[in-house]
Amino acid sequence: MKILLDFLPIALFFGMFKYAEGHKEWAASTATEWLGFMVSGGVVGPAEAPVLLATVVVILATFAQILWLKARGKKVDTMLWVSLGLVTALGGATIYFHSESFIKWKPTVLYWVMGGALLFGQLIFKKNGIKSLMGSQMNLPDPIWRVVNFSWVGFFAVMGVLNLWVAFNFPTSTWVNFKLFGGMGLMIVFVLAQAVYLNKHIKQGPTP
Repeated sequence: MKILLDFLPIALFFGMFKYAEGHKEWAASTATEWLGFMVSGGVVGPAEAPVLLATVVVILATFAQILWLKARGKKVDTMLWVSLGLVTALGGATIYFHSESFIKWKPTVLYWVMGGALLFGQLIFKKNGIKSLMGSQMNLPDPIWRVVNFSWVGFFAVMGVLNLWVAFNFPTSTWVNFKLFGGMGLMIVFVLAQAVYLNKHIKQGPTP
């Protein structure tokens, strides 16, 4: 459920982009009406309108996520606050400058922030971030937790590079598809691989 909630803003970004891409005149007039006071020049053209409207939606969706968690008395993860800051700053730049390049960097920066936090936590502070999250659910030796932690660091590093490669070598519509289906698909495959690895070592017990 948490993974699905985390991907909700991306799904809404995808939905708005695809709808606006198929109705570019509507998108241009709506974006100009809604965002004209914020954008450079005051007018949004049909080419950039879909990504600008989708950017507004993902900013609002991320705000809504935090408000929903707060209303339920739940803790807001640090990474969600980071995501809000990134999407607001880079999304705002995308809207103002009519440039999708800013919002395309957002997933990569977020991936690298998460990977960097796990890496520095392990190397500098001697704290295993994955063990802190999952240690109460399973008992594993520290060497296994380190492997799992570093595997997540590697996954986030690769995902950040892969996002940039797709973002700046393919059409924006392809990047939007990758954000939802590629990102979620690779995340699910990686999580399942991790589950198999952890289950194997739980069954075998601690390694010497």
